[in-house]
Amino acid sequence: MADESGAREYAVEEYVIRSEPFYVPVAREVEVFQAAYEQKLPVLLKGPTGCGKTRFVEYMTYRLQRPLLRVSPESKTTSGADGIPLVTIACHEDLTASDLVGRYLLEGESTRWIDGPLTRAVRAGAICYLDEIVEARKDTTVLIHPLTDHRRLLPIEKRGVVLEATDGFLLVISYNPGYQSALKDLKHSTRQRFVAIEFGYPPADLESRIIMAESGVSEAIAADLARLGEKVRNLKGHGLEEGVSTRLLIYAGKLIAKGLSPREACDSAVVWSITDDSDLQLGLRELVCAIFP
Repeated sequence: MADESGAREYAVEEYVIRSEPFYVPVAREVEVFQAAYEQKLPVLLKGPTGCGKTRFVEYMTYRLQRPLLRVSPESKTTSGADGIPLVTIACHEDLTASDLVGRYLLEGESTRWIDGPLTRAVRAGAICYLDEIVEARKDTTVLIHPLTDHRRLLPIEKRGVVLEATDGFLLVISYNPGYQSALKDLKHSTRQRFVAIEFGYPPADLESRIIMAESGVSEAIAADLARLGEKVRNLKGHGLEEGVSTRLLIYAGKLIAKGLSPREACDSAVVWSITDDSDLQLGLRELVCAIFP
């Protein structure tokens, strides 16, 4: 049976994004996501760590809710009461179905049902983002299957009810293909339920803009950090399992903006962060010295 009660009670307005996140589109990912949202198609984001998948979800949540935001004529500020909430869940190997759906809690001599984040998102018509879905247990990921087809249903077995997703609900998942293994791969039965958007690190000119905007460093320093990122990523497969992320380059920029020298900042945010191998660290430091003499 479907449970229609409590849709307004379970609002998650605290998750509404009220200011526009900074995001620079790289290809047509904005248009693909918007079309998927309008057609109620679940979305899979895949790409390396720190390439902007989470920021993209935040940006799209804000972008999609803008027509729904109310503007106060007096203050010229927006109110998120009618916005689309974003519920983010960081997946891990101990994540259970109860963690997502909800559970009964003891309260005195009785029990009280508490909705989990997925249930709250389904009720409120939120965008639910399951980050690094392959880290969750396989039996947990099967739970989302009824939400990814035309039914858009969430069975809550402990209560004997089935929730129908409210208009506005969208399921978004992400994972990093670079960390796949036989034990932590996305099942084909799950993968083929989603529209996929593939992410990579942005080209140097765009990455430079992102670093400058996010860290506050000069255009020249941002360009040098983006060039360092390119050169480090070329070492992937030659001792490095993963190239340096845009996130780490932004961290380096923030350290530079606070007065550290570029070499000090890159040692802490890049060299020592991505490898413990002393020979690789030496090679990376030579790259840093070549770019920041």
